[in-house]
Amino acid sequence: MRTWLRAASPALSIVCLLAPAALPQDRDFLTSDEVESVRLAQEPNERLKLYTDFARLRIELIKQLIAKDKPGRSGMIHSALEDYTRIIEAIDTVTDDALRKNKELIEGPKLVAAAEKEMLAALREMEAANPKDLARYRFALTSALEVTQESLELAQEDLTKRKHDANVRAAEEKKEIEAMMTPSELKTRQAAEAKKAEEEKKTTRKAPTLRRKGEAPAARKP
Repeated sequence: MRTWLRAASPALSIVCLLAPAALPQDRDFLTSDEVESVRLAQEPNERLKLYTDFARLRIELIKQLIAKDKPGRSGMIHSALEDYTRIIEAIDTVTDDALRKNKELIEGPKLVAAAEKEMLAALREMEAANPKDLARYRFALTSALEVTQESLELAQEDLTKRKHDANVRAAEEKKEIEAMMTPSELKTRQAAEAKKAEEEKKTTRKAPTLRRKGEAPAARKP
């Protein structure tokens, strides 16, 4: 699939990331082009690849900002670190959702683990370098380090165990939400869930076959 990331050079992509840095805190952590790329990528492994690319771009942007002592850079570094952290969180969400829905998920976590090892090392180097304005974005950097470490551990975890843990968390969260609902709200929610489950069931039905019931498939010719 074609995406703007594959069409644009890394330098151009990083320049595009500078614009959202000055926007309010409720801004989207992705650019409009990135949002569109994610929307078009329905397969979870492909989405994980996209999010990993986006995270790498933020790391490169932060490196460039730290390398040049320019006025106002600390605010841009802080924003880039926050966006990076939310991208890593999105990676974990995509993975857990795919596991809960029994989607094939093998290459994605491997790709994520390899990339997060590199990005974690880069973040540690930034912290060790102790830039003079570090105090202004220390919390954001610490959060990025912690979230990356946790995500890396999850990416390296056995997928069967992670799927079980994800299902347990989802069930607990659902129970907590429903406990705060009125009977009417709960009924509406359950009806919506049943409708969604039926729609998903229709989309996953087997393709029609011309064989009669009980008839074995024809043997392949040598």
